[in-house]
Amino acid sequence: MKLIIVESPTKAKTIESFLKGGFKVVSSYGHVRDLPKSKLGIDVEKNFEPHYIVPVKSKKRVGELKKSAQKADQIILATDEDREGEAIAFHLTQVLTPEKKKISKSSPSKTPPRSAEKQESQISRFERIVFHEITPEAIERAIQNPREIDLNLVNAQQARRILDRLVGYGLSPFLWKKVAKRLSAGRVQSVALRLVVEREREIKNFKPEEYWLIDVVFNTEKNKKLETSLIKIDEETIGVGSIKNKKESDKTVDDLKKADFKILQIIKKEIRRNPFPPFTTSTLQQTAFARLRFSSKQTMRIAQSLYEKGLITYMRTDSVNLSQQSLVGAQQWLKSNLGEKYALPSYRRFKNKSKNAQEAHEAIRPTLPDFSPKNLGGQARPEHQKLENAQEEKLYELIWRRFIASQMPPAIFDSTAVDINGKGKKEYLLRASGTVLKFDGFLKIWPSKFEEKEIPPIKESEKITLEEVIPSQHFTEPPARYNDASLIKKLEELGIGRPSTYSPIISVIQERNYVIRNEQKRFEPTEIGEKVNDVLVEHFPKVVDVQFTAQMEEELDEIAQGKLKWQKVIGEFYVPFEKNLKEKYKTVEHQAPMTETTDEKCEKCGKPMVFRYSRFGKFLGCSGFPECRNIKPLTDQNAHKNSSQKSFGKCPKCGQGEIVRRRTKKGRFFYGCSKYPDCDYASWTKPIATDNS
Repeated sequence: MKLIIVESPTKAKTIESFLKGGFKVVSSYGHVRDLPKSKLGIDVEKNFEPHYIVPVKSKKRVGELKKSAQKADQIILATDEDREGEAIAFHLTQVLTPEKKKISKSSPSKTPPRSAEKQESQISRFERIVFHEITPEAIERAIQNPREIDLNLVNAQQARRILDRLVGYGLSPFLWKKVAKRLSAGRVQSVALRLVVEREREIKNFKPEEYWLIDVVFNTEKNKKLETSLIKIDEETIGVGSIKNKKESDKTVDDLKKADFKILQIIKKEIRRNPFPPFTTSTLQQTAFARLRFSSKQTMRIAQSLYEKGLITYMRTDSVNLSQQSLVGAQQWLKSNLGEKYALPSYRRFKNKSKNAQEAHEAIRPTLPDFSPKNLGGQARPEHQKLENAQEEKLYELIWRRFIASQMPPAIFDSTAVDINGKGKKEYLLRASGTVLKFDGFLKIWPSKFEEKEIPPIKESEKITLEEVIPSQHFTEPPARYNDASLIKKLEELGIGRPSTYSPIISVIQERNYVIRNEQKRFEPTEIGEKVNDVLVEHFPKVVDVQFTAQMEEELDEIAQGKLKWQKVIGEFYVPFEKNLKEKYKTVEHQAPMTETTDEKCEKCGKPMVFRYSRFGKFLGCSGFPECRNIKPLTDQNAHKNSSQKSFGKCPKCGQGEIVRRRTKKGRFFYGCSKYPDCDYASWTKPIATDNS
């Protein structure tokens, strides 16, 4: 009997349904070994040797796997084809091999990693297989082409795990001592937190600038309206700051009303808009948020389910490559269902943007183009392979449409631009622009928002008459807060994180209550999040440095490629980190601002209550701690009793509350009543301030 081990029960059922007798497919339920939670689990003095244990929750499963392994003639490790999957496969060999035959007691290479060929591959019962999709053909092909465990990938995963453990175990106790109890800090997550905090401060410090734009409406000879925008004044392109205020706008409007106008040129051209590449992990998360409002965590959970059911290819990838078989399938589907004009004469291939994308890996696509969202439900498939809910249906359809659209012709638009010259005291250039869809191409499958605007029939020799000049006031806006899509895009642009880590990064900073997702599904830092960030930026700048973190990701990639020794990478980071940490314990004082005094008295001992902070946010605690342990949750009423808060006088509407400065969800300051929501007074105008006392 051949035993195949995968990570999840669903994946096991799908694979087993493809195989004939002689195979048994079981699940490890994820990792079977990890570093202990109760201690560091790394021997720093012995070249960072990790000490792995079988977690309590995995012991029963490991026992069952051992029993199955004893009955097997051969063990096939079919875990995912990334670093995490390779590490799971390695650890399975460790728990399922008698002690004397193990590659090593704890780690894949106590000494600097050697090639897989040089490792002891004498354990003939183990074979490693990999595949991009769970289909009968892919599984059969993988079984026919086994390989050894790639210890470079294992060491890259191990290096990340050890780095994260060293940083977490180093910084978290420091934050407990210097800031507040039960805080924690992670290596990559702290950089993501920094991005959110810095964006919030950009918004807070943003000062809107006034500017004006001017539109001009003309009548053609056939009495058709031609709407134009002013784009140049005396050869200077109009932009933010060109027309600064109403006075300048009125002056320009008056001159335009007296100017002479004539058509300079009419430019007609065809615009082709090409489809997007098929999804990578990051673009799937970004698009699922934009179109479906799925969080990154939600997207990856659903994608994992679709993959394990054999409906899509592996969902952790930064490659846009497509297999020849999938390209043929897409073209056949297009010709059969939409006709020749929607199929390309040759296959479209995309170039990977990520320098670390592996050519052998594929983009995220449906396993078969014929499994369109419409007919998927009608396929004769086992129960465990069927779509379970509307969320799975929506994400599958998104992936399917993106893949099919990537192999369709471009959308074609007819574009017309009419340039008009105006001469008054100054010289003006105005432009009317119009775009009309001529051929929908890939948009037939991948609908996108675009605005069609027709230009009325007009000739260059035609005379036009001024009908109306329309000035409009505008203000510059602060940058938008990050959401799932924009934060992932930023992390990817900066080289921080990899396909497998984007979603966990965002999840962790929310779980720690360092950021919250507001009603618009955008991230705002909490007060404790800002405080933790400030401490890390001031005292551990390297840990939260964007360039350093990106460099570390590149070094992990080089470990995976066998170009770097994992111990060397960790040592170069840890030695200066530990030295700085010891120094900061001696020199950094406890962060006093984390306990702001309020006017409220403790009802148990009479001492002032103070604002305190925990990983769960801000609360009221007695200043007599630890003798008095009274605490209270923060409410709208007691939140404004902070004696340091500036009051702008009594509320003119209710006469009871104080006017305090607040901030809109977009970050703009306004002045409202402290009794909100009981009193809804609000004003943009800053009142004359008075002390709260």
